[in-house]
Amino acid sequence: MIVEVVGGTDEVPEVQVVDVDDLTRLHLAVGAVTDEEADQALQAAGLGRLVDGDNGVLDVAALRAAAEPKAGAADWGGQFDAMVASAAEKGWTADDGASLRVHVEPAASA
Repeated sequence: MIVEVVGGTDEVPEVQVVDVDDLTRLHLAVGAVTDEEADQALQAAGLGRLVDGDNGVLDVAALRAAAEPKAGAADWGGQFDAMVASAAEKGWTADDGASLRVHVEPAASA
């Protein structure tokens, strides 16, 4: 699953959750926007925040709410829960487990 922050209409960054059925990976993809713009867009969308140019934090409940309606797999909820549990086991949680720490990568459209 990928959370993308990319330039939108009128140069206002847009946040979208894509590849929702691939729960073997999770990262934040940032397009041609500044770190400040990416952080503001993530917070405005309620999905999380940018820690720095290399790391972000995504809210688990908000991520699930944004991704689940787009999911195609019948057992998606269980797979999502397993992804979150795996991240917790690896120490990739924040905010007492309510958020996941993720790496930032360039967006494909960047």
